[in-house]
Amino acid sequence: MFFEFRFWKYLFNRNDLIVSLKEEATMRDFQSRVWFVAIFGVLLFALRDIWGLHTEELTALFVNGYEDTFTIARIISLIGTIIWSLIYMALHFFLISYILHKFTKVELSKVAILQLFVVAILLMEKALNYFLYAVVGYTTDYSVLSFGPLAATFLEHTYFNHFFNELSLITALIIAIQYHFLRAFTTLSARKLFFLLIAIQIVLAFITAGFEILPIESWVEGGQTK
Repeated sequence: MFFEFRFWKYLFNRNDLIVSLKEEATMRDFQSRVWFVAIFGVLLFALRDIWGLHTEELTALFVNGYEDTFTIARIISLIGTIIWSLIYMALHFFLISYILHKFTKVELSKVAILQLFVVAILLMEKALNYFLYAVVGYTTDYSVLSFGPLAATFLEHTYFNHFFNELSLITALIIAIQYHFLRAFTTLSARKLFFLLIAIQIVLAFITAGFEILPIESWVEGGQTK
């Protein structure tokens, strides 16, 4: 028995997908969707960098007359962004799939299907933010769907502002989707599964916030010109 993997159909109607997987039906066209999401992710990250998102500090090189250095820095920035996009997607698709597989005992192939939806949703959040930034003509360090802007209003600690920026409405949606899907296959109790999914998101937020405050651009450039 075969069934075709339809991304949009199963994103909004996961019950049909769960039933087909429980019947051990052979799924077709999943790999092509993985490649599509991966290519979309790389292009999205690249477009954000080309547009100038989070590369504001490089402008000082151009203003001070270091045009060649500015060009090289932008190229390096673009390459670094593409590499980071691959790492980012691999982290959520492969590593988180493996972690969930180990804790819930759900087949890795099934968890990978779930995480493809997660990666796509995360990319759609970034695409929405990019679109809004392009419309208004300026950027911020925080997602409009996250608790980052609220945290920045009351807190003056950069790390915690970035930490709360990683917790958003999309995070809640991802937890809900993961819970609904995994609950159908795991013998783990509902309570343990729920707290596991929350813990994973919190750990990811802590790690990502740490990377956000590292002066990576300064390391790449070898120092900023003030």
